[in-house]
Amino acid sequence: MKYLKVLFTLIILITAAGKFTTVNAQNIPAGTSIDQYSDAQLKLYLQQAQAQGLSDAQIIQQAQTRGLSADQVAKLQQRIASIRKTGSNNYVAGDTTQSQSRKVNYGSDTISAQNSLNNGIKGPQIFGADLFRNGTISSAPNLRLATPVNYILGPDDQLRINVYGNSIVNWNLNVTPEGNINIPGVGPLNVVGKTIEQATQSIKTKLAVNKYAIGKGTDVKVTLGDIRTIKVRVVGEVVKPNTYNLQSFATVFDALYSSGGPSNNGTFRQIEIIRGNQIIRKLDVYDFIVSGSQKDNISLKDQDIIRVPTYRTRVELSGEVKIPALFEVLPGETLQNVIDFAGGFTEQAYTARIKVQQVSDQQRRLGDIIESDYKNYIPLRGDKYIVDKILDRYENRVTISGAVFRPDQYELQKGLTISQLIKNAGGIKEDAFTGRGNITRLKPDNTTEQVSFDVLGVINHTVPDITLQREDVVNIASIFDLRDKYTVNIQGEVRNAGQFAYEENMTVQDLIIKAGGLSEGASPKRIEVARRVTDSNPLATNSYVAKVFNIDIDPTLKNGDTNFKLVPYDQVSVYMLPGYQAQKTVKIEGEVLLPGPYTIEKKNEKISDIIVRAGGLTASADVEGGTLKRSNIAILGIDKSKVDTTGIEKEHANQIKRLQQANKATTNIDSLQTRNDYVGIDLKKILEKPGTSSDLILEDGDILRIPKKQQIVRVNGEVLYPSAVVFEKGKAFSSYVSNAGGYSPKALKSRAYIVYPNGTVKGTHKFLFFNSHPSVRPGSEIYVPLKPEKKGLGATEVVGITTGVASIGAVLLGVITLMKK
Repeated sequence: MKYLKVLFTLIILITAAGKFTTVNAQNIPAGTSIDQYSDAQLKLYLQQAQAQGLSDAQIIQQAQTRGLSADQVAKLQQRIASIRKTGSNNYVAGDTTQSQSRKVNYGSDTISAQNSLNNGIKGPQIFGADLFRNGTISSAPNLRLATPVNYILGPDDQLRINVYGNSIVNWNLNVTPEGNINIPGVGPLNVVGKTIEQATQSIKTKLAVNKYAIGKGTDVKVTLGDIRTIKVRVVGEVVKPNTYNLQSFATVFDALYSSGGPSNNGTFRQIEIIRGNQIIRKLDVYDFIVSGSQKDNISLKDQDIIRVPTYRTRVELSGEVKIPALFEVLPGETLQNVIDFAGGFTEQAYTARIKVQQVSDQQRRLGDIIESDYKNYIPLRGDKYIVDKILDRYENRVTISGAVFRPDQYELQKGLTISQLIKNAGGIKEDAFTGRGNITRLKPDNTTEQVSFDVLGVINHTVPDITLQREDVVNIASIFDLRDKYTVNIQGEVRNAGQFAYEENMTVQDLIIKAGGLSEGASPKRIEVARRVTDSNPLATNSYVAKVFNIDIDPTLKNGDTNFKLVPYDQVSVYMLPGYQAQKTVKIEGEVLLPGPYTIEKKNEKISDIIVRAGGLTASADVEGGTLKRSNIAILGIDKSKVDTTGIEKEHANQIKRLQQANKATTNIDSLQTRNDYVGIDLKKILEKPGTSSDLILEDGDILRIPKKQQIVRVNGEVLYPSAVVFEKGKAFSSYVSNAGGYSPKALKSRAYIVYPNGTVKGTHKFLFFNSHPSVRPGSEIYVPLKPEKKGLGATEVVGITTGVASIGAVLLGVITLMKK
């Protein structure tokens, strides 16, 4: 307390000088806001307070006694908790703001984590070590208690004297080093060494003598204010031996907690409390951990000494116990005591025998301790006990599986037979194969053998029953397990064609209902059923591979060939009515009087017919630019019903682009044109001579488009300035190229081509040594492709050519020589 007062004075001086600012929690004035102090200021004070042995609870208590408001105390507590949570490990060790129940976990999965807290010790954790080294556990005394009447006062204690009744006075009086309190207007009164109860009586007497009407309408209440600090020395085998300033309520556990508890070599069983050079008590930490007893956790006094000697005997218990760890053993304790310290055995423990590794003079030796000797065996220095698991096997188990109502594992009772086991399993199911069952039996050498039996005979007791043995597995098969899955198939004009499970006495009508019924246009006549053949002649070339039946059914699926039953693997085909035709639609767009969709009336309806139905062409129609769009479903997979005018234009552009790319890659243009959805038609000729071969029969999804008259020609590809050129009648192909700047140096002039508005493509061809270009129509597009890149000759090609030329020269030379002769 004196240290804190001096510290607070120094802090005030430093703050006034403007050099540094911090906070002393015990002297925070009333009305102060905790928010004005930074985390750095609070951290500095917490470090200093921790070095003096003060806990967070004591800091909070000091702030309360100095008159800090309840809400500011709560804020201070939250700020300290936040600093502890986010700070370094140096802060965590002193965190006493959290009060949790004791958690002693020595499981194998936490040993590695606890070892890091165990001062670097390797191997199993020391039983009880984490009680003092776990930063989240606090053993600080609870200062928020009523003042105990037997508390003995000493110097630096503070008494709060409340006189109430006819006289009202409140005093906060400190006990001087001489042991006195100075009552204002009354004088000094010695209270040191007295209990609160005795001091209260002395104060009442003193006040009564000085004319206070004590007992005559006036009374006195005396409580503790500030609590004095005592010095306690913790020595011996502890983590942090030191002299600690503790509150006068502190106990032995508080001092041990402040010092980090016994070290790796310290005892947990015989901790000495020395007072006045006498050992007044010995503390056994195991009493608290095992049974919660604190009979030796006495309150400390000023100048007490706590000494932790080295341990005498320590043994290790591992394996199938609840708390595997290192345990300290006192004289007279047995192995059973160690097992009790460890919480007893786990559910998987083999308890009949424990292995022990003992230390002999120069080496180790193994031993076994039987269960009856656990209470007699005295642990020796360095013993290591290992508790094994029970074997993963059963001594009285049999199993039944398959077609019984309760397949499971059962107890092997004495004399249990197959028939009794089947009865225990609820009996056999209706689909059980009763001709033969089998037992998988474990032989003495752990190999297996099969034992067969007559299922129905055993149940009816017409054949000898079989007595079961340990680990027998009885299996009774289902008839469905012994054959392929029976199915039937239906295809054609039904709503949900596919494969269905076969059911006995199933008819064609039943199967059609399972398939969702007949689709629109399905014929109930001549339904075909194909059946497997099992007696085909393998030597005949014309032998049947399937039997085919033709049957008729009622369209309502009520009557029909009811005597015809399906058998497994039959395939049923349902056909469409011969005269059934779904409506087919074509679309006409552009320059006609009545553009839109039209339904085909006749199978042979032609282009000229649909134009007549659309009212004919308008005055601005470009008859030579008419196009027919017919999707190639097999290649493009297009849904015809979803194609519109915008889609046509995009597809047209994509086709031209593909042709251009194909030409660059020297791909066969004709192979790509077969994929073009645009059929090149001569609409002018069709309208002049309807019904000719060029007047195509329409198909479902066809789109006929007649554009307006075009006035430009587009020139693209390998020209100097790709552009649109105004069409002039009689103007040559090369003139349009010239209007686009002429050919580029990389142009392949001999392969230039033109795409007409109706979708047809015409290329340049050779006449003698000249290029003959196609004629140009309005709305056309001229495209000049790129020359293919010429690859230079490599070294291998040069050598090959040179060798060939040399060989030819040699041959010619030989021929000339022969001719001269």
